[in-house]
Amino acid sequence: MTLKDATHLRPWRAIQRRPTRKIRVGSVEVGGDAPITVQSMTNTLTADAAATIDQVRQLEEAGCDIVRVSCPDETSTAALSTIVKAAKVPIVADIHFHYRRAIEAAQAGAACLRINPGNIGSADRVREVIQAARDHGCSIRIGVNAGSLERELLERYGEPCPQAMVDSAMSHARILQDHDFHEYKISVKASDAFMMVAAYQMLSEQLDCPLHLGVTEAGAARSGTVKSSIGLGSLLWAGIGDTIRVSLAADPVEEVKVGFDILKSLGLRHRGVNIIACPSCARQGFDVIATVTALEERLAHVSTPMSLSIMGCVVNGPGEALLTDVGFTGGGKGAGMVYLAGKADHKLDNTAMVDHIVQLVEARAAQIDAESAAALQAAE
Repeated sequence: MTLKDATHLRPWRAIQRRPTRKIRVGSVEVGGDAPITVQSMTNTLTADAAATIDQVRQLEEAGCDIVRVSCPDETSTAALSTIVKAAKVPIVADIHFHYRRAIEAAQAGAACLRINPGNIGSADRVREVIQAARDHGCSIRIGVNAGSLERELLERYGEPCPQAMVDSAMSHARILQDHDFHEYKISVKASDAFMMVAAYQMLSEQLDCPLHLGVTEAGAARSGTVKSSIGLGSLLWAGIGDTIRVSLAADPVEEVKVGFDILKSLGLRHRGVNIIACPSCARQGFDVIATVTALEERLAHVSTPMSLSIMGCVVNGPGEALLTDVGFTGGGKGAGMVYLAGKADHKLDNTAMVDHIVQLVEARAAQIDAESAAALQAAE
């Protein structure tokens, strides 16, 4: 049984998403009833098109839905057209201050412009950027950050705070609305998870546009994952958020993995194998930690949504296996029990478990894919 099935059968697991209007970021829908998307950002020099394309492909393979690239100068926007053409996912151009970079990015094929309209310059320059976005089918992300709030807001509130962030977002949104431009989403990010959560909660009550969630500058891989899980998880559980980016001082691919893990944990997105494993103890019938580590690596290529339980003993093992597609529970005398679709199926020697479980998972994934394809064909 997949996590999706479990959510369907157990309504107490359901999350009621906040209604938003739907926009498009290239070929990807954001908001409304569209799946919550996972984003990341390249850290290569955008002017180095080959290196940036290589990193975009790595992110695509990890399942990333939208990729952002920084465009701080003309050499970056000059390379953007090549990058956009090579990418399979929509490319967002990250723009700060210079309005010409935004226009060049739109002309180069960017699917979205990440800007703060109030930082672009005069009303005429803002109008030009909005017109370029409209002419080239770009959406816009208003990106508010606690670390770069407007001086007047800091003077008014004394320090970065949720209300200051929301005021900034609302003022930028009014600029777009005054120009009858509504293909936009907003982020109000902070490195302080408390501030970030409060800001998004406040903003969600004032606008119906899609929200891009993120704890900015979250930190290194481990600490940043924890902080992002708390901040994003709190909002997503409350139904707030339409697209997410986990900001880690780590390989961008790790951001995508963590993003999907957060969504999988909440039953909001299903990609790849969800491994349920015990922390191991003196009762374990095999080396649980080493086995799970090996399986995570061996099964990284499986994108089909499914579940796998790896339990060290029979105390909780059979119960966990009831809700997973494939399960293995440690027993005695160097062997354990394999469960398929929640039922005990056959015994397995511990020495052969990793290879055998990989085969079972791949076979189950192929079966799920075939069933999905048949259902889709029947619906057509």
